[in-house]
Amino acid sequence: MKPLVTYLRVSTSQQGRSGLGLEAQRETLARFAETEGFEIVREYVEIETGKGSDVLDSRPQLAAALSEARRQRCAVAVAKLDRLSRDVHFISGLMAHRVSFLVAELGPDVDPFILHLFAALAEKERALISVRTKAALKAAKARGAILGGPKLDLARKIAVSRIKADADRHATNVVPLIREIQRKGATTLREVADALNARGVATPRGGQWYATSVRNVLARASAV
Repeated sequence: MKPLVTYLRVSTSQQGRSGLGLEAQRETLARFAETEGFEIVREYVEIETGKGSDVLDSRPQLAAALSEARRQRCAVAVAKLDRLSRDVHFISGLMAHRVSFLVAELGPDVDPFILHLFAALAEKERALISVRTKAALKAAKARGAILGGPKLDLARKIAVSRIKADADRHATNVVPLIREIQRKGATTLREVADALNARGVATPRGGQWYATSVRNVLARASAV
């Protein structure tokens, strides 16, 4: 099995103490390693804000992960790209260290150019969300609306409920197709993902299928 160094990050000391987010990242990385044939040889956990464009001064655990990956001659894996950063300059700085990075949610075959692209899109999305949020709050305030409070909390809960319902519905619809692909000879999650991509079936977010996303859909469908 190929060695793999994993890097987990949470944004505040409170999250670090409570474990919020850490277990989810750890489980995602464990599934990714098992599915793709890696052996996790070392795990590094960072508790840091993620702000700023400095690459390593504020990330001693990331620096240690890079060093260990060079020693092991392997890649560093994160659960999601934002566990590294949403800042494209930060990602570019990491690439200069000539250590491969793997992002579990994107699959094992994403090259550095694609990572740069995803980081740039995330950075742009973050900026657009900020602009739209400020504009919406300004418009609401101009109408005399009271910002925050029970109505806002209810709206958030409804939005989360709708997102979950859409994901559950998609999982329910795609599982029969996955079972059909398995009956036709696909024995691994990777083979199922390849077959779904070949048929032009999109993930719930409209992207490509990977072994981990097939596993997640099957798990969601079984829980519905």
